Amino acid sequence: MSPSAIATIETTPSLTSIHSYFENSKSSYVEHFNEHYNNGVNTPKRLIGDALKERIETIDHDVCEPGDEDTFFVADLGEVYRQHMRWKLNLPRVKPFYAVKCNPDPQVIRLLAELGTGFDCASKGEIEQVLKMDVDPSRIIYAQPCKTNSYVRYAASQDVKKMTFDNTDELYKIKKLYPGAELFLRISTDDSSSLCRLSLKFGAAMDSTEELLSLAKDLGLNVVGVSFHVGSGASDPLAFLKAVQDARKVFDQAAEYGFFMHTLDVGGGFSSETFEDMASVLSEALDEYIPGHVSVIGEPGRYYVASAFTLACHIISRRTIEHQATGEKSYMVYLNDGLYGNFSSIMFDHQNPIAQVLRTGNRTYFDTIAAQDSTDGIEYSIWGPTCDGIDRIAESIRFDHTLDVGDWLYFENMGAYTKCSATRFNGFTDAHDIIYVASEPGAKALLGM
Repeated sequence: MSPSAIATIETTPSLTSIHSYFENSKSSYVEHFNEHYNNGVNTPKRLIGDALKERIETIDHDVCEPGDEDTFFVADLGEVYRQHMRWKLNLPRVKPFYAVKCNPDPQVIRLLAELGTGFDCASKGEIEQVLKMDVDPSRIIYAQPCKTNSYVRYAASQDVKKMTFDNTDELYKIKKLYPGAELFLRISTDDSSSLCRLSLKFGAAMDSTEELLSLAKDLGLNVVGVSFHVGSGASDPLAFLKAVQDARKVFDQAAEYGFFMHTLDVGGGFSSETFEDMASVLSEALDEYIPGHVSVIGEPGRYYVASAFTLACHIISRRTIEHQATGEKSYMVYLNDGLYGNFSSIMFDHQNPIAQVLRTGNRTYFDTIAAQDSTDGIEYSIWGPTCDGIDRIAESIRFDHTLDVGDWLYFENMGAYTKCSATRFNGFTDAHDIIYVASEPGAKALLGM
């Protein structure tokens, strides 16, 4: 750590207060946030707004070079830091293993590595990226029940031992390629309330777990735990209760086969909006069904990063629609980003990003009432830049502004399953700049910002 970062830790009272608050206080996260920021000058919104404004005010779309006006992100790493402290307050027994697939941003991974989290990786590329951050292999779980042979050999060569399985074929594969692995039996769950169901593809049915444990024993493999996943973006807290109950049954079965299982992986499914409710049910279930000597890990992804990233998009074209019956005008506006880019979350993650006006008429409106949609303003539909007719971001939204080419819109909560699944369809870039800010002194200190 740089001397300046060390000095920040020693001289910034708020860093210590934030740590002690989340470690010891029973007050709510929201109360802390309001108290900490309402009278401050460097609020998260202000930092984000200043970064957006500084960037877009340097761009003149009439004379700029190709790509200068491209979509870009502002990422508040302080929000990632707060989410981590919020996790520790509400789920002190569960060590988070961040789901890298959700957003493999290097600064996010670096911060979480400094905070001591583990990492849920699903491929060689993700494992390699995390190891390059000097993360110990013991802090990685290869949480992919259906693994590529060469990737298993790579995991073995890097001493990444933790990995999941859910079928007999995978056990034979692991026996051949990595017999020293530490295995987690992934069980199927009820994920019907989630945004993205996973049990249709992964997870062993409860009536097959004994067969799998028996085979693992015969093969001389080491089953050390159980894992489950209630689905990405789950909304029913009781899904965790049933999954923990099922996991306990598998722990008991494993003991009968002579396995000493020491870890439960409760997977992901956490979102910021429902976190406290989910955490409460999960904590109670763990206390009731999982003995204290069993370690518990989780695989949060969107929970950490969704709210940390704001996306700014440029209006590249406009089409006027004349409504003869009413005499009114509406507009189709085309952005330099869409479903094949950072808005892939609309299709793949069932998201509904809400547009807000960032800049029009030489004025910036970030985080104001004037930025938001209205009930009786001018109607717009918002489209992406590709030649595909499905590339639509919003079917209908109204603003109290006459938007035109060169104006900017912004979208909040764009940190999960966005940039990571962007494509280069139609020749548009999938490499978009990220401007980093940090609204927490703890994050700034850890990253030397």
